[in-house]
Formats: sequence, C-alpha cells, structure tokens
Amino acid sequence: MTTYVYGIAPADRKLPDDIAGIGDPPRPVRAVRSGDLVALCSDAPPELLPRRSDLLAHQHVVIEAAKDGVVLPLRFGGISPDDETVAAILDERHDRYLEGLEKLAGRDEFNVKVYHDEEAARQVVLADEPDLMARHAAGRAAGGGSHDRATFGELVARAVSERGRSDAALVEGVLAPHAAAVARGPEAAGRLADLSFLVERERRHEFEEALRGLHQEHAHLRAQATGPLPPYSFAETD
Repeated sequence: MTTYVYGIAPADRKLPDDIAGIGDPPRPVRAVRSGDLVALCSDAPPELLPRRSDLLAHQHVVIEAAKDGVVLPLRFGGISPDDETVAAILDERHDRYLEGLEKLAGRDEFNVKVYHDEEAARQVVLADEPDLMARHAAGRAAGGGSHDRATFGELVARAVSERGRSDAALVEGVLAPHAAAVARGPEAAGRLADLSFLVERERRHEFEEALRGLHQEHAHLRAQATGPLPPYSFAETD
C-alpha cells in the first residue's frame, strides 16, 4: 500500500484522536517520524482523483494538525511508495524542512483574486482619458456610423485592458507591505491577478484594513479574498 502525505510538522506534534483522511472509506491518519520532523500520512487509495470530498479531507487534516502549531502543507496528491521512503525523505531534507517550518510559523495565506467591474472600469478609463470621449462625441456630431462606434469601442476596450495591468500592480502594491511574502498565481481570462499573501497573524487586521481601503477607494475593482488558509503557496517541499 502506497503512502499519502498531507504535510510535515515538528516531531512533537500530536494529531487529534481519530482524524480521518482521504478515501472512501476515509483512511486514518498516522505520523511517520524522523529526527525532529513528522509527516502526516495515511494509506493512499488505489485510485487517487481530485474529488471534492478528498480535497476537503486533505484540507481538514492540514487545518486540524495546524491548530497546535505550524505545518508545512503539501498540495493534494503527494504519494510515496511507503512509510520508509517518507522517513528517508524527511531525513534527507531535514534542514530545509525545518527552515520552511520556521518561515511559516505564526503566518497564514490569504488569496486575493482581482477582477474589474467592467462598466465601472469603463467609466474610470473615460474619466482618465477625456480625449477618448471627445473623439467619440466629435464623431457622433459629424454623423459617424456604426464603424465609428465600433472603432471607439475597440479603443475603450484596449484602454480598459491596459488599465487592468496597472490595477493588478496597484492591488499588489497596496497589500504587499502588510504581508511577509507574495506569490503570483496563474493568469486566467477575465481575471486581472491571482495573488497569495503570507500574513503574520498579528498583522491580519492590518492586512484586512488595507483590503477594505482598496474596495472603498477603487470601486471599479473586485478583489475577492479567501483566508486564512494553510500556506500552500509558500511551502517549499520539493
């Protein structure tokens, strides 16, 4: 039976009683120890698929184990041939994992996805670039047809797209000073940015205040924040 790994913690970490992991039925979670480290593990199911129930179970194990201290979380899908291999990896990467745990101690991840409110962003662009509106008005006064309207629409769309790049940088610039680290996620259509922030728990209020300030001062932005989360984006486990 192969071994599934949820995360890594200091060796003195005690798991909650009867904590259940992934699988149907759920596999019991056990500790694999080596030196100053412990890996949170269970048997892996014969077929590992990213089912919602297993994703939630993985997250649950990491969150429960982190209630008593720092955990270096692995992303869903970490499998080793057996417990002995897991222990050997803990031994081989001992110092690196200890440094990672120290880096994450007392810190959580907040993920912020940034979007435009399209109509509000359009109005902001027109307010910042009145020559666009003046050009449109002049064209209409001269009897411009559908081609002129289409051209104007393309110009505005291009300006909104360019504004999106500067807005993504704005959000990062406002929030980054309140975080210990920032990680940029993948690009996606319709999304300006996918940003993860490593936030010290004692500075969480400060970070959330900065986020509220963004919403108040820049109504054309939609910054969707999720957290606190296990710091997956900042866990160096390879």
